Amino acid sequence: MDFFNYKRRFSSVVRIGNTPLGGNYPVRIQSMANVSTMDTNAAVHQAIRMIDAGAEYIRFTAQGEREARNLQNIREGLSDKGYATPLVADIHFNPAAADVAALYVEKVRINPGNYVDKARTFKTITYTDETYAKELQKIRDRFVPFLRLCRENNTAIRIGVNHGSLSDRIMSRYGDTPEGMVESCMEFLRICAGEKFDDVVISVKASNTIVMIRTVRLLVRTMETEDMNYPLHLGVTEAGDGEDGRIKSAVGIGTLLADGIGDTIRVSLSEEPEAEMPVARKLTNYISERISHLPVNTFTSIPYDPIYPPGRKSRTVNGIGGDYPPIVVSDRTNGNNTRNVAEPHDHNTANERLKPDWIYTTPENITDNRSMNYIIDAEKWDPRMKAYPCFSAQQKNRLMACRAKIKFIRLTYGELTNEMIDLLKTDQTVVVLLTSFHVNPVGEMRAFMLRLLDTECDAPVICCRAYNDEDAESVQIKAAADFGALFADGFGDGIMLSNHTHCCDAETLDGYMFGILQAARVRISKTEYISCPGCGRTLFDLQKTIAQVKAATSHMVGLKIGIMGCIVNGPGEMADADYGYIGAGRGRISLYKGKTCILKNIPEEDAVSRLIELIRKDNNAY
Repeated sequence: MDFFNYKRRFSSVVRIGNTPLGGNYPVRIQSMANVSTMDTNAAVHQAIRMIDAGAEYIRFTAQGEREARNLQNIREGLSDKGYATPLVADIHFNPAAADVAALYVEKVRINPGNYVDKARTFKTITYTDETYAKELQKIRDRFVPFLRLCRENNTAIRIGVNHGSLSDRIMSRYGDTPEGMVESCMEFLRICAGEKFDDVVISVKASNTIVMIRTVRLLVRTMETEDMNYPLHLGVTEAGDGEDGRIKSAVGIGTLLADGIGDTIRVSLSEEPEAEMPVARKLTNYISERISHLPVNTFTSIPYDPIYPPGRKSRTVNGIGGDYPPIVVSDRTNGNNTRNVAEPHDHNTANERLKPDWIYTTPENITDNRSMNYIIDAEKWDPRMKAYPCFSAQQKNRLMACRAKIKFIRLTYGELTNEMIDLLKTDQTVVVLLTSFHVNPVGEMRAFMLRLLDTECDAPVICCRAYNDEDAESVQIKAAADFGALFADGFGDGIMLSNHTHCCDAETLDGYMFGILQAARVRISKTEYISCPGCGRTLFDLQKTIAQVKAATSHMVGLKIGIMGCIVNGPGEMADADYGYIGAGRGRISLYKGKTCILKNIPEEDAVSRLIELIRKDNNAY
């Protein structure tokens, strides 16, 4: 796999009704219904909205055999209206429901964490090799008949591992780790391979983008060692809604698509399901532009391990680089200025927390506010200004003669000559503004970073990208996919995002940058919401609840709150959250603190206020 030049990973072809995936087929887009599977009319009409929006597979939850049987009625309802899009049954805790669903739909998703193993209880169990092998035999005894049933009915399967629902058995031996997620998947894949059942799609998902990225890469490597090439479904679970949901999804999915990994994707938003398809399509279209691009020629001898990426330790230049979190540089040139960034702020507002660290601007917009750090182009710079100069590669002689405390230089990979590297190593006051105009910017910027590693050059690097999009959503998706891949691999001491069409003002772009850094887990600046998209198991108004919780808690920096529709992934994802709001039944909610259930089965109408009380009690900053 080449992490500098885009090429899709080779995968086998899986037959899923009239829409096969893998091989040379395009990356497929899918979504999941959030209405009751027993409400045939609502299910049919929602599926049609998703299909018309671009969904190529539609998934329904099937809690039991009754729901699984009703998938036949949904299929017939869609067929009557002229729709033949493949349907997928989503199964948890109930292998008998999977058996029934296999008779009526084109694909069945099972969760290795609860297909045979009991629901996760977070208990550590000691296994000998013998007792562990007996547990694996239980899986085989139940799973093989299901595979034979699927073969008879031309039904594909998805082995879908979720970080939030690993079994206690896997947790006890492997821990809450990428290795544990991969092994949970491989146990089932080895059975499929032994039975020569090839219509298998796999997924390993997490709400933590870094865990998700590294686990998928580890799974690919593990499959390669065992001569497997099953296609992969990608997704970030519980990504949330709005801007944050789009950015978080694009960071996780976009990073892997840029690696050439992924045959089908779902962008899981806590919104109406038809809203997911345009986001997914924009992301796949953007990555597909890299097909057959001009090669990025690399000269690094450092091995690139995508599972444990090398990262890069830079020197510190006046708060940039070193152990400091990545900075945010706001581009206020070319008419991107909004209000005066030096105006006083209410320090309790989100705007203050998302205030950029540096401003790239023009001389006339520099104020006397000494708390602001300004960058201007070197040809307009004067030593008397309260600003620092930025040079081009062609101005390196002027840079060497400049006595400013901090100096910036704009570079592309092609300008990183041996002479330039010597300059960056010699002048300890220089910070690089790295940009790329290549159709594969991730590959070219990775090559730049690894060239610095190879030559032991520790100059800080601000990653810069400019886009020309007419809508804000496209900017979010493209920027998150490009920057997210770099920061997820430990590259970059800062970020600067520009958009030349001005569909977004500078403050909006600043918010995107903070969101990308948070999604990549390198700088936390606001509350994080781990919220699921909902499905037929959800028995409360998920979108309304998310809005209420956000309104009451969005000012709390660094807090993680999980809002989950049901018990399937709820407690598991709560392990990564400070507080959790989980559907426990119709009109009933359980509240968690970490992994611990604090309040159980409370009325839905009281749940948000009780959650706020719980947070207020524990957090003096509320």
